[in-house]
Amino acid sequence: MDARRRRPGGSERARLQDRRQRQQRRQRERRREQARGPGDERDLEVSRERARERARENPEKRSAQRVDQLYRTLLRRRKQSLAPEDVAVADLPKVRLAVTAAALGNTMEWFDFGVYAYLADTLGKVFFPSSNPATQVVSTFATFAAAFLVRPLGGLVFGPLGDRIGRQRVLAITMIMMAASTFAVGLLPTYSSVGLLAPLLLLVCRLVQGFSTGGEYAGATTYIAEYAPDRRRGFLGSWLDFGTFVGYSLGSGLVTVLTLTAGSDGLREWAWRIPFWVAGPLGITGLYMRLKLEDTPAFKEEAEQAAHAVPGEGSPVDEARQSGGGRLKEIFTDHWQAVLICMGLVLLYNVTNYMVTSYLPTYMTSTLDFGDTTAQLLVLATMLLVVLTITVVGRSSDRWGRRPVFMTGSVALVALSAPAFLLIRQGGIVLPAVGCAVLGLLLVTFAGTSAATLPALFPTRMRYGALSIAFNISVSLFGGTTPLFASALVAATGDDMVPAYYLMVAGVVGFVSTLFLRETAGKPLPGSRAMAETPGQARRLVARSRTAAGRQARDMWIKLRGRH
Repeated sequence: MDARRRRPGGSERARLQDRRQRQQRRQRERRREQARGPGDERDLEVSRERARERARENPEKRSAQRVDQLYRTLLRRRKQSLAPEDVAVADLPKVRLAVTAAALGNTMEWFDFGVYAYLADTLGKVFFPSSNPATQVVSTFATFAAAFLVRPLGGLVFGPLGDRIGRQRVLAITMIMMAASTFAVGLLPTYSSVGLLAPLLLLVCRLVQGFSTGGEYAGATTYIAEYAPDRRRGFLGSWLDFGTFVGYSLGSGLVTVLTLTAGSDGLREWAWRIPFWVAGPLGITGLYMRLKLEDTPAFKEEAEQAAHAVPGEGSPVDEARQSGGGRLKEIFTDHWQAVLICMGLVLLYNVTNYMVTSYLPTYMTSTLDFGDTTAQLLVLATMLLVVLTITVVGRSSDRWGRRPVFMTGSVALVALSAPAFLLIRQGGIVLPAVGCAVLGLLLVTFAGTSAATLPALFPTRMRYGALSIAFNISVSLFGGTTPLFASALVAATGDDMVPAYYLMVAGVVGFVSTLFLRETAGKPLPGSRAMAETPGQARRLVARSRTAAGRQARDMWIKLRGRH
């Protein structure tokens, strides 16, 4: 029997008490009738007639009683509270393993990005010989951006596949592809050896990387969000982007060390291959950990419901068998608002991210004439600042909410981008370091919150697919092209402040998107059960839910009674 029936609310108890009182009155009347003699029949009839007259004299009271009874019935039906079976308890060892394995994949992905960004000048000379250094840089970033053009294709393939066969299998596939393609870059011949074949082979490796990463971030955020307790989703999700910046810091730090030890000539001749070879062992380790994972509880429950459902219109079986075109149509027709909000938030995060991580080192060396080592150390210090603060931001979003963090970051990005770049342009060490620190703190407000915010926009049965599509379209159009567009605009206009203006536009887009964002901190994911951290927390959650539902019903009853 349902727990709510075992413990009736205040209105239910009042109704049962009224029923018992009426039954007791009827029993007393029967006993009186049995005790009366034949002469008392007239007196009984007179009393009944007087009762009918009193009822006719006060019809409003009887009407109010009927209205009260109707209100109580409606409130009992509307009142919804959690039952114990509506709350799942997280398996903390599995949660820790899931977070570690997902973050390691992101670490490997961004290790490659850090290496590529810091080796942009060197790779331009190795693969794109030209008399104009600016042309080499643009060519290198064009190859970098080409990987983002195929990311939506990867999202279209891996996202819906993850909703059908499971998150764990798809994440293992993407890890293999990322590691193999990154390792292969270190084996490529140079332009001086094979001519135009060298940049073509580099482009192929970058396209494979882009296709695999199309299913990586969305899958990793979905995996962590579906495993994490509701009240710690922001903190645990921030570890995914912690892996992002650790990977970037490792890649950029390795390139900085090689630059100091091998020199510019040695880096161009042979040392540029070493960072890409490191991706091999990283990929093997990440694959081993991901093969030990199980699918998320939310996906298992969804698959179990689909397996036991009766085929018919609108059933989970039909939804699982839905064609790719039908699923895409549903995403863009029934969930178009969530798709636009997701794209806006991804634009905000990734434009800031790629501006700082991929374009800023080249901007300082090519545009502002900083030394290679100085620029690399400044950006590396910025990444370390992000690493140290990102989990703090994630925990803060659990406490204060996702919307306030995104809103504050968007306003600050509009207000502080120009001052930050003005400080970077001053030269020296101290003022550029302050400007880079400002950009890093702006970046961490989005990085620490995105992994918990984006998966909560979509229901379980299509979360991986919808998030992959929306995320990768936005990254491809706006994020990955940021270094290319920024470098091209600076070269075309001669204005060193173009990157600041670019960030300000992204801040405006992010602010508008946040206005339409629904707060999800501490709440269950759409289509999933509530997730508690411990059994005691689950019991308290059920108790609070029942108390809140009872108070809501009481307040509504008082409000409705006040109208009559």
